[in-house]
Amino acid sequence: MQQQKAFLFDLNGTMIDDMDFHIKAWHTILNDLGANISMARVKEECYGKNGELLERVFPGRFSEEEKTKMSFDKEAAYQKAFRPSLKLLDGLDDFLAKASKENIPMAIGSAAILFNIDFVLDGLNIRHYFPTVVAAENVTISKPDPETYTKCADQIGIAYKNCVVFEDAPKGVEAAQNAGMPCVVLTTMHTKEEFSKYTNIVCFVNDYTDSQLNQLFS
Repeated sequence: MQQQKAFLFDLNGTMIDDMDFHIKAWHTILNDLGANISMARVKEECYGKNGELLERVFPGRFSEEEKTKMSFDKEAAYQKAFRPSLKLLDGLDDFLAKASKENIPMAIGSAAILFNIDFVLDGLNIRHYFPTVVAAENVTISKPDPETYTKCADQIGIAYKNCVVFEDAPKGVEAAQNAGMPCVVLTTMHTKEEFSKYTNIVCFVNDYTDSQLNQLFS
């Protein structure tokens, strides 16, 4: 493998500030199904594949086909609500351009389905930065399992220790740690205190205008 760094990005909450929309969409769907679940509990469950979330809340209740349909219905509702607000986090457009100019390979490693990843990459015209995309459909077990990020690294040919992961959720940081990768945390959804047990964090930032990120290019 090349001794070169790479940047691996989670998507939701990391590149775009949309997690409130996901949480609200799930809150409506889960309670319509009889979960009687709070918004705070939905926030805790918003990690991994959609089917895994449904299985955690309703163990054994739905077939794989039913979970797939509910997943697409949920994402369609999310996209309709979020589309008017679709934009990159502040500073990310310049950050991506700088990384590209310095020939740093980049990839998307997300628990989202391709339907949602395409919504963002094509909606914001940034697909050219990300020839490698690992989505929910591409892994057996989602985060905090490391497979999402190890597959990204394997596909672009960069050693795991040289891949910097960008995440917003504790389970995502855990996935990076399990893969042996350092991680930058975006505090769009969770507080610093919620990441206290992880040892792979490089820094915490609110967005990509933070000067701490300059160290990643040295």
